Amino acid sequence: MDHAAPAIETSHPGRWWHALPDGRIQCDLCPRDCRLHEGQRGLCFVRKMQNGRMVLTTYGRSSGFCVDPIEKKPLNQFYPGTSVLSFGTAGCNLACKFCQNWDISKSRELDRLQDAASPEAIARAAVQLGCKSVAYTYNDPVIFAEYAMDIADACRAQGVQNVAVTAGYIHPGARREFYAKMDAANVDLKAFTDDFYWKLCGARLQPVLETLVYLAKETDVWTEITTLLIPGKNDSDAELEAESRWIFEHLGPDVPLHFTAFHADWKMTDIPATPAATLTRARDIARKAGLRYVYTGNVHDEGGGSTYCPSCGEAVIVRDWYRINRYRLSESGACLACGAQVAGRYQKFGKPFGPRRIPVRL
Repeated sequence: MDHAAPAIETSHPGRWWHALPDGRIQCDLCPRDCRLHEGQRGLCFVRKMQNGRMVLTTYGRSSGFCVDPIEKKPLNQFYPGTSVLSFGTAGCNLACKFCQNWDISKSRELDRLQDAASPEAIARAAVQLGCKSVAYTYNDPVIFAEYAMDIADACRAQGVQNVAVTAGYIHPGARREFYAKMDAANVDLKAFTDDFYWKLCGARLQPVLETLVYLAKETDVWTEITTLLIPGKNDSDAELEAESRWIFEHLGPDVPLHFTAFHADWKMTDIPATPAATLTRARDIARKAGLRYVYTGNVHDEGGGSTYCPSCGEAVIVRDWYRINRYRLSESGACLACGAQVAGRYQKFGKPFGPRRIPVRL
């Protein structure tokens, strides 16, 4: 048996690009519009110009697979209690100084990508492992869209759902094709000022807002939003009020919003962790703005982790971290106390997967 290391880099034909008159090519996948010379890579590191064309260098490669609770994505109202097969590749099209997965997203070491997996193998593994869905996560699936979309097709053929965990930084043409393959998304809304996006992520706010409006208004993709609160950077009352109001007005009251705690990482090690009180304050602000499902994450807070009926106030899903301790919804997501519908995707509730995290090799 040959145990030689596999060829690490692949050169799968890339989509969403055009040739420029000067011999370069321009990537049309995300708003960075990277213009590349022969052999040059985009900021995401995984798309490059090769033989005059765009190629994706991480197709069929993974930085590892894990079976997680769906609540860890975080998705609290998408088949609660089910398990999800999670994986990522390498690279990212944002440059967040506070990245919590920087070892993957900033990886220039493609030899981290030891797990080779065809779309069909991933779909089969999800079925064999009893996972309701596959999540494209850890780094941003936008940059490996061709691979994610092929996996999504294979998953749908097996009855497995598809989840994108993403910063939503993608051009309209690619956005339409990518999300046509997805069943759920958690979009990182990193802050609500363009200044924050520009200085701390090297990106712009507006394309992310456009992605959110597109998902909420023009697709059936179940969408939840996460904002990582960084002390002194994006956690003022005014900014939290503006974000919550915008979500209410443009997306509606039923899009769940998760406020999660920052811990010092990557290039921002001088900022303290987010106090639990900040998350509680943010949750109160968002609920006052009319949002019905607001959560706190990365902290121990049963109240902030639970789902409440918007009609009668009953705690219909009581969570302790990723453990579901009480479940009071019908198969269709109706509150068992009053019959009102709770927004989301539901099925007959079985034994919840629980807070485990199980690394797997394909």
